[in-house]
Amino acid sequence: MSNLGNLPPNILSKLSRDSNVIIEFSKDFGKIVLEKFPDGIYFPTSVNDIIDLIKFSYDLSVPFHIAARGHGHSIRGQAMAQNGLIVEMNSLNNNNENCGIRVYLDSNLGFYADVGGEQLWIDVLNATIERDLAPISWTDYLYLTVGGTLSNAGISGQTFRYGPQISNVLEMDVITGKGELVTCSKDMNSELFFAVLGGLGQFGIITRARIVLQKAPKRVKWVRMLYDDFSKFTKDQEHLISIDGLDYVEGSLMLEQSSINNWRSSFFSPSNQTKIESLLSQNEIMYCLEMVKYYDDHTSNTIDEELKKLVKGLNYLPGFIFNKDTTFVEFLDRVRSGELELQSKGLWDVPHPWLNLFVPKSNIMDFNVAVFKDIILKQKKPTGSILVYPTCRKRWDDRMSIVVPEEETFYIVGFLHSSSGYDECKILDNQNEEILKYCDNIGPNIKQYLPYYKIKEDWIKHFGKKWNIFQERKNQFDPKKILSPGQQIFN
Repeated sequence: MSNLGNLPPNILSKLSRDSNVIIEFSKDFGKIVLEKFPDGIYFPTSVNDIIDLIKFSYDLSVPFHIAARGHGHSIRGQAMAQNGLIVEMNSLNNNNENCGIRVYLDSNLGFYADVGGEQLWIDVLNATIERDLAPISWTDYLYLTVGGTLSNAGISGQTFRYGPQISNVLEMDVITGKGELVTCSKDMNSELFFAVLGGLGQFGIITRARIVLQKAPKRVKWVRMLYDDFSKFTKDQEHLISIDGLDYVEGSLMLEQSSINNWRSSFFSPSNQTKIESLLSQNEIMYCLEMVKYYDDHTSNTIDEELKKLVKGLNYLPGFIFNKDTTFVEFLDRVRSGELELQSKGLWDVPHPWLNLFVPKSNIMDFNVAVFKDIILKQKKPTGSILVYPTCRKRWDDRMSIVVPEEETFYIVGFLHSSSGYDECKILDNQNEEILKYCDNIGPNIKQYLPYYKIKEDWIKHFGKKWNIFQERKNQFDPKKILSPGQQIFN
């Protein structure tokens, strides 16, 4: 699939084949997959430009691959198109006639925003907060495109309550692998709607998404509690997601070899850091439960009392509960300051061998021993953040392409490693392979999020009972296998 054909002038005029441009847009956040270069980078100024490109490829006897690139935050080349073309979605921002971000009120739907697939979530937040509104489901990091997160799931500590971002979409415009622009929702062209959400870019390019909005809170109470017992930690997390009251619940590992205040947020004061480091030196591994409750002027008088009730009976270590009061926007954008600090030190644009998993509740205690203790702790390799927090299956729609465990409660586990260079990256990736081998040995219940596999058989195993419908949808919406070759599912 390397034949670009005789490209017409309207496509050529928006195509760069400059080697420097190709190298720049062939990078991703992972910095692991290198030298998978496309034949060019396409800079559309309208949705019709993308339609023209896909239609041209589709009509060739030997089509060329096309991958949509958002903010380039994939880990292992998922948005690359070796010998094909990359569509730089951000260039749609240069035309005010495109969707952009537009807020509406509908008597039936309530408040919603029509948002271009190329828009960053931080820009969606900034545009909606001006109207005292905001989306209800988020990712931890906001400098990601709407089309990118909806092609995966979009998860964070709000997921247990509001569902992933894909559960909060009312409607989309999608360009299929045939070059057809289709408006879809649960009630209209629903097969495409459910295919695209969590569909890893296999069925179409999202050019517009209608996102649910609600009244935005002004501030948040942000609480962290420390545990030295994993059983108590997970029991308290599961309790908190089962009751009303909280808007966000996450958790993470604390290890002697990692920083207490990491790039995901600077939370603990210097005196508290010293106190925690002393405790860590005695325990080696600890667990941090993180919870947030939103509030505004109407609830500012009662928020502290409500929080007291919520933490009553929890089994955190006495004296190791920490509070922070901050604005809603500062909380949502908490990762940005850490990113900027790492950028200033030259530590952001480094290899990131991340691994994200969905682990069923019934496996999480064994996972703690076999992975957190017997692999991560014993090997004592420098590591980034390691997240572990539960969510509820009832917030996910099984008609969508995303695959999650069958159990009602499952854990989101993220190994968010940064490496100093490629030698260390290889060491951390070997550790990831060891973790995945453990997961394979206990059966198909543990699923990868942002999955990466090299052979089709592993993809079939990943999708399980959904594989047949995933394959049927591919044949229906992208029969020539043009889109998103970097996922390596059908190519």
